[in-house]
Amino acid sequence: MSTVFEKELDALKEKVLKLGSLVEKAISDAVKSLVERNSTLAAETIDRDRILNTLDVEIDEDCIRLIALRQPRAGDLRLITTAMKITTDLERAGDLSVDIAERALELNEEPQLKPYIDIPRMAEIAQGMLRDSLDAFVKRDAALAKEVLTRDDMVDQLNYQVFNELLFFMIQDPRTVSRAVKITYVSKYLERIADHATNIAEMVVYLVEGKIIRHMLPDKI
Repeated sequence: MSTVFEKELDALKEKVLKLGSLVEKAISDAVKSLVERNSTLAAETIDRDRILNTLDVEIDEDCIRLIALRQPRAGDLRLITTAMKITTDLERAGDLSVDIAERALELNEEPQLKPYIDIPRMAEIAQGMLRDSLDAFVKRDAALAKEVLTRDDMVDQLNYQVFNELLFFMIQDPRTVSRAVKITYVSKYLERIADHATNIAEMVVYLVEGKIIRHMLPDKI
C-alpha cells in the first residue's frame, strides 16, 4: 500500500503533467491563431495564461511544503527539486506562448506576408519535445530525455531558415520590414520554447542519474 508521502509525490507529478498539458495547448493555440488568422483564439490564449501562473505557484508551494514537512532524502528530494525547476521552465514556455499570441494579434491586422510553413513545423517539434520530456520525468526515463536533447538542433535550424527567408523579404521590399520582424520574433519564441524543453530533459537526466549535464558536449552526455 502506498504511503501518504508517495501519494503526495504522485499528486505532485500529476500537477506538473497538468501544467505541461496546458502549456502545450497554449503553444498550439497561439500558433494556430497566427496561421489561421484567428484573433479571438489569440486573445483567449493570452487570457488563459493566468491559469498557468496560478498552477505554477501552487506546485511551488506544494514542493516547499513537502520539503519542510516530509524532509525527503536522496531520490525523493531530487524529484521534488526537479519538479520545481521543471515548472519554472513550463511557466516561461507559457509566457512565450502569450508572446506568440500577441504577435498574432498584430500580424492578423495586416496583409499576410507569406504562408506559414516552418513556424507550424517548429511548434510541432517544440511541443513534442515538451511532451516527451515530461513523459520522461514521470517514467524516470533518462534515455527518452536524452533523445529529446537531439531535437533541439532541428528547431535551431528552422529558426535560422526562417530568419534568412524573412531577411530576403526585407531586403527586397522595405515595406515588409515590420511584418517580417514580428514573424522572426515568433520563430525566436518557438526556439526558446524548445530550449525550455531541453532544460526539462536535462533535469530528468539529473533526476534519474544524479548527473548534471548542462553545458556538456553531446558526446559526453
